Amino acid sequence: MKAVIIHGPHDLRVEEAAPPAAPGPRQVAVRIRAGGICGSDLHYYHHGGFGTVRLREPMVLGHEVAGEVLETGRDVTTVKPGDRVAVSPSLPCGACRYCLEGKPNHCLDMRFYGSAMRFPHVQGAFREVLVCEEAQAVALPPGMDLARAAFAEPLAVCLHAARQAGPLMGSRVLVTGTGPIGALAILVARHAGAREVVCTDLSPAPLVIARRLGADAALDLRADPAALDRYGADKGYFDVVFEASGAGAALAGAIAAARPGATIVQLGLGGEVPLPVNALVAKEITLRGTFRFHEEFRWAVEALGAGRIDVAPLLTEVVPVAEARRAFDLAGDRARAMKVQLAF
Repeated sequence: MKAVIIHGPHDLRVEEAAPPAAPGPRQVAVRIRAGGICGSDLHYYHHGGFGTVRLREPMVLGHEVAGEVLETGRDVTTVKPGDRVAVSPSLPCGACRYCLEGKPNHCLDMRFYGSAMRFPHVQGAFREVLVCEEAQAVALPPGMDLARAAFAEPLAVCLHAARQAGPLMGSRVLVTGTGPIGALAILVARHAGAREVVCTDLSPAPLVIARRLGADAALDLRADPAALDRYGADKGYFDVVFEASGAGAALAGAIAAARPGATIVQLGLGGEVPLPVNALVAKEITLRGTFRFHEEFRWAVEALGAGRIDVAPLLTEVVPVAEARRAFDLAGDRARAMKVQLAF
């Protein structure tokens, strides 16, 4: 079977890999058909990892996938061969202190597809056939295409972030950074009833898509570095901020533009950044992290299947898996691409 394997920075290969064993009693074999290239995949492709996480062995990439059920174990009841499914890449242990506290996204023994955080690495889902646990295979509603289903994972990330923000109905929302996660945060904010959504970026191309997604204003801070300044008058304007860039300057700008009592949800991952603590304290701002998801994956599948959240404007191109290197190069070019998917 073919798989997309990273060996080191810019050493991406489409190789033959051993097919998986037959599914166990509560497992499902899925023929993968669609896979979205994520920012973490790009970090492995360009840098061999991110932060302190580094490749120590070849690893199959990918965790945003959907496909068709080929075979099920004898005790599986929720899906059957022929069903189309989105596959959650997250497999918490169910037994550690955080799983038992109802926080499985913080599992101490998490297995997450395409992750070098543990060794041996957890191999990813960019492969022709994947065997997963029954709980990971979420059946699609009738008529839902697989390209749309492959958006379930990043959408689940943003749904979890929205829960961290609290009620959004009637809120003024700022989204800083309009890559795929920032763009999905715009859609989620609108879905949750935000009355105004403003977004920022340093590149004009994603801002064009952001306007299509329903942003009331899309500010190019490279062209106009002072574009956010007017929102800082009278101690700030925004009730909620989704910081999706991971840049220290974006977080500082968000704090300046947030009104007293606002909530800032940090979605973007970056290095260590300076924090204007005085402003954070004086404005009584809540700064919250957000990490992965759990039950939100099923919510994402339902929302996508019902058409309540339309991700079609985000899909730039579907590239055959044989051209994986071209797909990764395209996905890393923000002037040309928002979300690139592989077709298996």
